[in-house]
Amino acid sequence: MLLSFTLAMPGCNSWNGKWSGEGRHYVRIVNFGRSKKQSEAAAAILAKPYYRYDFGDGWAAAVSVAEVTSADARALRVKSDGFCGYEWMIDSIRQNGRIKGT
Repeated sequence: MLLSFTLAMPGCNSWNGKWSGEGRHYVRIVNFGRSKKQSEAAAAILAKPYYRYDFGDGWAAAVSVAEVTSADARALRVKSDGFCGYEWMIDSIRQNGRIKGT
Protein backbone atom coordinates (compact mmCIF):
# COMPACT_ATOMS: atom_id res chain seq x y z
CA MET A 1 0.00 0.00 0.00
CA LEU A 2 1.33 3.42 -0.98
CA LEU A 3 0.42 6.56 0.95
CA SER A 4 1.15 10.11 -0.13
CA PHE A 5 1.91 12.70 2.54
CA THR A 6 1.41 16.28 1.34
CA LEU A 7 2.70 19.27 3.31
CA ALA A 8 0.99 22.66 3.48
CA MET A 9 1.30 25.71 5.73
CA PRO A 10 -2.26 26.91 6.38
CA GLY A 11 -1.15 29.24 9.15
CA CYS A 12 1.44 31.82 8.10
CA ASN A 13 2.75 34.47 10.43
CA SER A 14 4.84 36.21 7.79
CA TRP A 15 4.78 39.90 6.90
CA ASN A 16 2.64 39.23 3.81
CA GLY A 17 0.63 36.28 5.18
CA LYS A 18 2.20 33.88 2.70
CA TRP A 19 4.59 30.97 2.97
CA SER A 20 7.69 31.16 0.77
CA GLY A 21 6.97 27.59 -0.36
CA GLU A 22 3.41 28.40 -1.45
CA GLY A 23 2.59 27.03 -4.88
CA ARG A 24 5.20 24.28 -4.67
CA HIS A 25 4.42 20.58 -4.19
CA TYR A 26 5.82 19.01 -1.05
CA VAL A 27 4.95 15.32 -1.25
CA ARG A 28 6.50 12.13 0.11
CA ILE A 29 5.40 8.64 -0.84
CA VAL A 30 5.69 5.90 1.76
CA ASN A 31 5.33 2.22 0.91
CA PHE A 32 3.60 0.39 3.74
CA GLY A 33 3.98 -3.06 2.19
CA ARG A 34 1.35 -5.76 2.06
CA SER A 35 1.51 -7.55 5.38
CA LYS A 36 -1.50 -7.44 7.68
CA LYS A 37 0.40 -5.39 10.28
CA GLN A 38 1.55 -2.84 7.67
CA SER A 39 -1.93 -2.60 6.15
CA GLU A 40 -3.42 -1.98 9.58
CA ALA A 41 -0.85 0.76 10.26
CA ALA A 42 -1.69 2.45 6.95
CA ALA A 43 -5.43 2.14 7.61
CA ALA A 44 -5.00 3.78 11.02
CA ILE A 45 -3.23 6.73 9.42
CA LEU A 46 -5.85 7.01 6.68
CA ALA A 47 -8.64 7.04 9.28
CA LYS A 48 -7.62 10.66 9.91
CA PRO A 49 -6.45 11.96 6.52
CA TYR A 50 -5.52 15.47 7.77
CA TYR A 51 -2.99 16.22 10.50
CA ARG A 52 -2.30 19.73 11.80
CA TYR A 53 0.59 21.01 13.86
CA ASP A 54 0.64 24.42 15.55
CA PHE A 55 4.14 25.78 16.11
CA GLY A 56 2.81 28.20 18.75
CA ASP A 57 4.11 31.32 17.04
CA GLY A 58 1.36 31.94 14.52
CA TRP A 59 2.64 29.31 12.10
CA ALA A 60 0.82 26.03 11.50
CA ALA A 61 1.62 23.08 9.26
CA ALA A 62 -0.74 20.48 7.85
CA VAL A 63 -0.08 17.07 6.38
CA SER A 64 -2.74 15.46 4.20
CA VAL A 65 -2.59 11.71 3.65
CA ALA A 66 -4.12 9.66 0.84
CA GLU A 67 -3.73 6.20 -0.63
CA VAL A 68 -2.29 6.34 -4.15
CA THR A 69 -1.67 3.92 -6.99
CA SER A 70 1.82 3.16 -8.27
CA ALA A 71 1.21 5.36 -11.31
CA ASP A 72 0.00 8.23 -9.13
CA ALA A 73 3.02 7.77 -6.85
CA ARG A 74 5.42 8.05 -9.80
CA ALA A 75 3.75 11.25 -11.00
CA LEU A 76 3.75 12.76 -7.50
CA ARG A 77 7.44 11.95 -7.01
CA VAL A 78 8.29 13.76 -10.24
CA LYS A 79 6.32 16.87 -9.21
CA SER A 80 7.53 16.88 -5.60
CA ASP A 81 9.94 19.50 -4.30
CA GLY A 82 10.87 17.27 -1.34
CA PHE A 83 9.28 17.75 2.06
CA CYS A 84 10.93 21.03 3.05
CA GLY A 85 12.76 19.48 6.05
CA TYR A 86 9.55 18.37 7.75
CA GLU A 87 10.00 14.60 7.29
CA TRP A 88 9.89 14.36 11.08
CA MET A 89 6.15 15.04 10.82
CA ILE A 90 5.66 11.89 8.74
CA ASP A 91 7.72 9.92 11.25
CA SER A 92 5.61 11.32 14.09
CA ILE A 93 2.33 10.44 12.36
CA ARG A 94 3.59 6.90 11.79
CA GLN A 95 4.85 6.47 15.36
CA ASN A 96 2.32 8.48 17.38
CA GLY A 97 -0.79 8.79 15.22
CA ARG A 98 -0.37 12.57 15.32
CA ILE A 99 2.23 15.24 14.76
CA LYS A 100 4.00 15.53 18.06
CA GLY A 101 6.57 18.24 18.71
CA THR A 102 10.01 17.46 20.02
